[in-house]
Amino acid sequence: MRTTGRLTVAAFTATALLLTACSSNDRPDERSPGDSESDSPSAAPSAPPLEPLPEEIPAELQPYYDQELTWGPCEASGFQCATLTVPLDYENVDPAQDIQLTVTRASATSPDQRIGGLLMNPGGPGASAVDFAQGAAEYIFPPEVRARYDMVGLDARGTGQSEPVECLSGDEMDDYTLTDRTPDSDAEVDELRAAFDEFAQGCQERSGTLLEHISTIESARDMDVLRAALGDEKLYYVGFSYGTKLGAVYAGLFPQRTGRLVLDAAVDPRLSTLETDREQAGGFETAFRSYAEDCGTSRANCPLGTDGPDAASQTLLDFFAEVDAEPLPSGDPDRPLTESLASTGVAYALYSEDLWPRLTNALGVAMRGGDGSALLDLADEYNEREPNGAYGTSMFAFPAISCLDSPAGNEDADAVRSNLASYEEASPTFGRDFAWATLLCAAWPVEPTGTPIDIAAPGATDIVVIGTLRDPATPYAWAEGLADQLETGVLLTYDGDGHGAYGGYSECIDSAVNTYLLENITPEAGTTC
Repeated sequence: MRTTGRLTVAAFTATALLLTACSSNDRPDERSPGDSESDSPSAAPSAPPLEPLPEEIPAELQPYYDQELTWGPCEASGFQCATLTVPLDYENVDPAQDIQLTVTRASATSPDQRIGGLLMNPGGPGASAVDFAQGAAEYIFPPEVRARYDMVGLDARGTGQSEPVECLSGDEMDDYTLTDRTPDSDAEVDELRAAFDEFAQGCQERSGTLLEHISTIESARDMDVLRAALGDEKLYYVGFSYGTKLGAVYAGLFPQRTGRLVLDAAVDPRLSTLETDREQAGGFETAFRSYAEDCGTSRANCPLGTDGPDAASQTLLDFFAEVDAEPLPSGDPDRPLTESLASTGVAYALYSEDLWPRLTNALGVAMRGGDGSALLDLADEYNEREPNGAYGTSMFAFPAISCLDSPAGNEDADAVRSNLASYEEASPTFGRDFAWATLLCAAWPVEPTGTPIDIAAPGATDIVVIGTLRDPATPYAWAEGLADQLETGVLLTYDGDGHGAYGGYSECIDSAVNTYLLENITPEAGTTC
C-alpha cells in the first residue's frame, strides 16, 4: 500500500478530513509511547549512514542554483507556477539531458514578515505536491502561517506535472487492478507475475532513462536547487508520510541548510523493503482492529459483527474469499468488485477515521446486498481512477521510486512463500496481500540505486517528527526510529487514529507545529497529544 491516502488533495476535498480525530482509551492493541522495540538501541536496524554532501556547490551545478524562476498564473486561484530546471543525473551533468520540474507558490500574505518558502510534500511516493499545495494548503495551514510563508509545492521528478512516469493506459490499468493479489494456486501466481511483468515493461517502454533517475536522493537535491531559486538560505519544509523520508534525506545531505522541518507520519529509512512491507501490514492490522472495535460497539448493524476484532477479521476474510470465488457486480460490467479491489477499498478507508462511516456502509451493501459499487468507489479513490477511466500518475511513480530506492523484499515466488507466515503473523487480515505485492519490485526493469540508510543529519536544526499511535500506513515505531536516528530529531506523539496528525486532527498537535514554524520553538521532547 502506498503511504498517501489521507494526504492527497482528493482525500482532503472529497472527504473533508478536517475534523479532530477522537480515540478511546480501551481500544485493543493500543500502544503507548516507548512501547516499541525501537526504543532499545540494540533493536535499531543496521544501515549505512547517509553522508552529507560538501557545503560548497560544485561548479557544474552552479548554473542550476543561480537560475531565476519565471512565475506566471496557475489555474488555481492565488497561486503562481514556474518551471525549475535540474540535471537528470547529478553525477554526470549534461545540460542536453536536463529535466523540467513544475513548482507552484502562493506568496506570503504579509510579505514584510516573510520567513521563507514553505515546501510541502504529501507523500506517496508519487503524489503531486503541486496539487496538494493548491488544493489543501489553506485547509492545513492557518492564516498566521500563510501570512509568513510562501506556500510552495514542487512536483518531484517523475510525478505530477514534472515529466511523470508513464506505464499503462487506462484500460490496461483497469485490467491490472483486477488481478488477484492473493493467489491460491501456481496458475494464479503465474498470472500475478505476468501482470507485474507487463506493468514493469510498460514503464520501461514509456518512460525510458527517466526510470534510472527518480530516486529520493535525487529529488532531495532538486529541493536544494529550488531553495536557492526561491532566494532562501535555509529550507523550510512540511512533509507527510513518504514526504518525511524526502525531508529526512534532505537534512542528511544538507544539514547546514535546514531551517524548520516538520516530518508527519514518519518513515524509518533504515528499514529494508521486507521489514517496511511487513511492518506496514501490521500497521494496517492495528488500524483495522481499531475500526472493527469502533464499528462493533458504536455503530448499529455493523457488518463485521459485535464479537470483537478477531471475529471481525475472520468475517472480512470470509467475505474476501467469497468475492474471490465470485466477484460482485458494481454497476460497471467490465469492472466487478474482485477480492483485490475489495481489499484496496477497505485499506484505503483505514487511512482516516473520517472514512470509517463510508467503509461501514460499503461493507454493509456488499456483504448483505451483493452490491460492490461502494467498495469499488473507495478503491478507485485510492488508485486515483477518474470517472473517465484515466489514472493519476502516482500509481506509476510509487513503484518506480520505491523499487529504485531499495532492493526488492522478495525476489521470487518461493521467497514470498517462505516469508508468508511472518506477514500473516503481522497482519492476519492483509498480510497475504502485502507479501505477494512485493513481487512487483522483483520484476522491475531498473536495478535499484539505493539501499536502507541511517540518517543522522549532524548539525541540522531541530527537526520535529510526528507519529500517530494507530497510523495504518506508517506505524508509530517508524516515527520513534526516525526521531532516534536524527541527531536533532524531536518526537511529537498523537494518541489517535489515521494517517498523519497535523492539519485539523488535534488542536494540541497543530499548536505545537504552528508555534515551531512561526517562533522556532521546538516542542518538548516526549510530548503526547
